[in-house]
Amino acid sequence: MPEKLKVVVLFGGQSGEHEVSLMSCTSVVKNMDPDKYDIYFIGITKSGKWLLFEGDVEDIQNGVWEASSKPIVFPADPSFKGFFLVDNPSQVYKVDVVFPIMHGPHAEDGTIQGLLELANIPYVGCDVVASSVAMDKAMAKAVFDSFGLPQGKYLVVLRREFEQRPQHIIDAIESALGYPCFVKPSNMGSSVGITKAHNRQELIEGLKEAGRYDRKLVVEAFIDCREIECAVLGNNDPQASVLGEIIPCNEFYDYNAKYFDDGKSRLIIPADLPEEKANEIRQLAIKAYKALDCSGMARVDFFVEKDTLEVYINEVNTIPGFTKISMYPKLWEATGVPYSKLIDRLIELALDRFKEKHPE
Repeated sequence: MPEKLKVVVLFGGQSGEHEVSLMSCTSVVKNMDPDKYDIYFIGITKSGKWLLFEGDVEDIQNGVWEASSKPIVFPADPSFKGFFLVDNPSQVYKVDVVFPIMHGPHAEDGTIQGLLELANIPYVGCDVVASSVAMDKAMAKAVFDSFGLPQGKYLVVLRREFEQRPQHIIDAIESALGYPCFVKPSNMGSSVGITKAHNRQELIEGLKEAGRYDRKLVVEAFIDCREIECAVLGNNDPQASVLGEIIPCNEFYDYNAKYFDDGKSRLIIPADLPEEKANEIRQLAIKAYKALDCSGMARVDFFVEKDTLEVYINEVNTIPGFTKISMYPKLWEATGVPYSKLIDRLIELALDRFKEKHPE
């Protein structure tokens, strides 16, 4: 019997999406084959402490894992190839691959990926550059523009510019985009900090809200659209899933609608679109994936105009949600890849990518 892979499932983090990560982690672990993997649960607290948790996986989602966890060090020094307990540094826990199931800043933005590159340990998902560019909506939009991917109208605003010249910024947004419009932090996911502004006062409040999360803000013109998502899987030859459509329970698919409104939002899989249009979107998803040089996985989100079916790319999520209601695993399930097989494939892709980057 082959030796089991030693896999770190890395969860938590310092971002506003900490709780989502706990839910994603629980779902991932429940779908990992214990006959194939020795699993270490390593959680990062909101204050940035790294802890080894050896209890019941349900206590991760419940948020009570911290109290019984042990502080660890996960060194960037590649001679370790693992981690050790703070109170027992002589025993190193060797690691074959890391599955970061964390969302948002200090997780999905290339920071964790950079640490794992220094440690010379394979990891699931996109590398440093793809992670950081995809996380920064303003930078990703610039890349999409350069690759000719269709996008809605948008403006990038610095928080300091708004603080120093609020009237100038508001006038520019109203002139270029009008109302309603969406205001977003450039570096945040899961719709955290996003608001829809119907008038000047709501725009001002929206810019302040987004500014709580980032120094750079993106304002987008409203599109009367359907929200369509595509899951992409692979390294050099990525594959696109069937498409899914989100019918949000709120005015738009915000943080609560995604994770905490108990299934009131509807996910329609496959999305009801003409075959030719669905194929166009799947091709655009792969084009966006390659434009950012993604690897392993990503979920590519689109807006499709209700009347014309014109397609606009919204964003690429390099560590999509893996909760029990998340679109990414559901899309692959509908495409013929069950959740457990998806986890296996992602780990295989991580090891393949590592070998490609480190040829013998």
